[in-house]
Amino acid sequence: MTAIFENYESPWLNDELRMLQDATRKFFAREFVPHREEWTQAGIVARDTWDKAGRAGLLCAEIPTEYGGGGGTYLHETVVAEEQLRAGLSGWGNQVHSQIVAPYLWRYGNEDQRQRWLPKMASGEMVGAIAMTEPDTGSDLQNIRATALKDGDEYIVNGSKTYISNGQHCDLVIVVVKTDPSLGAKGISLIVVETNNPGFKRGRNLTKLGQSAADTSEMFFEDCRVPLDNLLGEAEGKGFIQLMNQLPQERLNIAQAAVVEMERAIEVTLEFVKQRKAFGKRILDFQNTRFKLAEAKTEALIARTFVDQCLIKHIDGKLDAATASMAKYWCTQKQNEIVDECLQLHGGAGYMDEYEISRMYKDARVQKIYGGTNEIMKELIGRTLDAP
Repeated sequence: MTAIFENYESPWLNDELRMLQDATRKFFAREFVPHREEWTQAGIVARDTWDKAGRAGLLCAEIPTEYGGGGGTYLHETVVAEEQLRAGLSGWGNQVHSQIVAPYLWRYGNEDQRQRWLPKMASGEMVGAIAMTEPDTGSDLQNIRATALKDGDEYIVNGSKTYISNGQHCDLVIVVVKTDPSLGAKGISLIVVETNNPGFKRGRNLTKLGQSAADTSEMFFEDCRVPLDNLLGEAEGKGFIQLMNQLPQERLNIAQAAVVEMERAIEVTLEFVKQRKAFGKRILDFQNTRFKLAEAKTEALIARTFVDQCLIKHIDGKLDAATASMAKYWCTQKQNEIVDECLQLHGGAGYMDEYEISRMYKDARVQKIYGGTNEIMKELIGRTLDAP
């Protein structure tokens, strides 16, 4: 927990997690933070970040030790993710790697697939990505066009994907495809493609509004042949259900990130308004400043307690899709509002890229889009209103 909430501590924290928190914070400060500006300018983090994090035991923290992981729970992943964001390292795609891709392989992969890929992901030898979005489909996964059709003992994968996190570094990618295009959602499957496969082509590293150090790419599959046993799950057509089952965790992860960024924005702004003066007094001494930060602190603490509740439910296997959607929608909306207010309190300085709040403002905007747009979240929540 950050200094502005000194009287609140997340109820799920214990001594083991506090030790991980401290070690992770020191690791990022030592190994990653000094390179932050370099990576931002390059538009991509260095490849050896994955190797360093793997050696430090920060990858795949909730994956069982028999597959090379940390043998922890989602709480361990939470600690790593929160410390990364507190260090201002929005460009490193470990949340996708460790909290999305690895759990898909662990939960739906067979023993051979787990042994083949998870240890390499845990060590940083392989970087994972997941390819859902297509140029013509965003949140509407049922209407994807990419296909994987059987030909002997192989699938032939064709199609294109875009906005893929870890797209430049990834060594394996879970691709959402139609194995039977005639069946709609029931024809969707998840196929693992290793990026050294002939027929796989990595597109350009996309220039974005924010998260400049994150490699986000296009991908193309042109008669890309992969073995039939690269199918995730025991049968074709299970992909849509697999995606729906995992999306609550992904949305919780986005909500958690939003909470950390709210807290960080308030801390950064509080430090600024204590130092900057106008009309002979500190910016903090103006009533408007205190009121705005009081509102932000209240809303951030509400968000923190709500997300902590969701996290405990998730660990207990009781987090439902609608509640995860509430967390994702409300927290990311509040993140954008709070960061905007904090930028305003910086005045002209807030518009300058050299100030942290400016980058936080740009980074925040995508939070309302990925993981399912906030409009889709409201639709999912709305469907529960007329339930019997």
